[in-house]
Amino acid sequence: MTATSRQPNRPTALPRDSAPAATGPATTAPATTGRTSAAVWGALSIVYVVWGSTYLAIRIAVETMPPFLSAAARFITAGLILAGLVAWRQGPSALKVTPRQLASAGLVGLMLLLGGNGMVVLAEQDVPSGLAALVIAVVPLWLVLLRLGFGQRTSGATLVGVLLGLLGLGVLTVPGLNGDVELVGLLLVIIGTLSWAGGSFLTSRLPMPKNVFATSAYEMIIGGLGCLAVAAIKGEPQALDLAAISTRSWLALAALIVFGSLVAFTAYAWLLHNAPLPLVATYAYVNPVVAVLLGWLILAEPLSWPIVLGGAIVVAAVCLVVRTEK
Repeated sequence: MTATSRQPNRPTALPRDSAPAATGPATTAPATTGRTSAAVWGALSIVYVVWGSTYLAIRIAVETMPPFLSAAARFITAGLILAGLVAWRQGPSALKVTPRQLASAGLVGLMLLLGGNGMVVLAEQDVPSGLAALVIAVVPLWLVLLRLGFGQRTSGATLVGVLLGLLGLGVLTVPGLNGDVELVGLLLVIIGTLSWAGGSFLTSRLPMPKNVFATSAYEMIIGGLGCLAVAAIKGEPQALDLAAISTRSWLALAALIVFGSLVAFTAYAWLLHNAPLPLVATYAYVNPVVAVLLGWLILAEPLSWPIVLGGAIVVAAVCLVVRTEK
């Protein structure tokens, strides 16, 4: 998650004089001009392709790296780089936030990156990357249920989509249907989806920093520090053996930092402030397809009938929800 900005194209190309900003809770997209449309679709394309490949990169990274230490290294490094870019291109004042804004960004960062991505990283030590991606596809369904819980109306077709998605999730997680995949690992992924959905839901309802790039940086740094704290509790630093970490795990971590965090996470957070949430949620049925194909092609992950059937049901359900909610 997979997983999280605010720029139309790439997070490294920051405007010198101004930045996309969210002055308050964002509930709708900007006016649909040609430029805005191109920006939104450009950011969506990044999230579609890059986040689809991060499940594979996570799986490779945790082959020889401690899970929470790898996540901490990923997000703290990416957050510090992004903060440096913001200060360089827009001046140090762009990083100024109120205590309340910092607390909001910290809470969302912990929910997205520690609770969401952290659970996925931990689970992918045992769960195939493609299967994890299919389970994570239910995030938009949790978002619908959260909206219902806060009194927002939705259509009957959307509710049918949610029920259909839960059926697909059941097929994916029934014990014994997916070979030797442990149920505990799948439950960790589900917990991660709930945390990610909650963080995404709160983003437009909390007083976030006005500079959306700075928000991403704070979210990644604080989320990464949360992962580091959990790693310390688990004793990962004491057990770390750098010589035992493979070259491909290092390369996977580098890809996660540059592409999965700096590029895709930043694009996702920007979309949350500048595009309708149902449109942003379309990444959830593109990412799994990319992830399953990459896992099958590169890691020879099996494509069992429960994965194909359950995955197809989940993707169809998410498509229905997104289409009806648009």
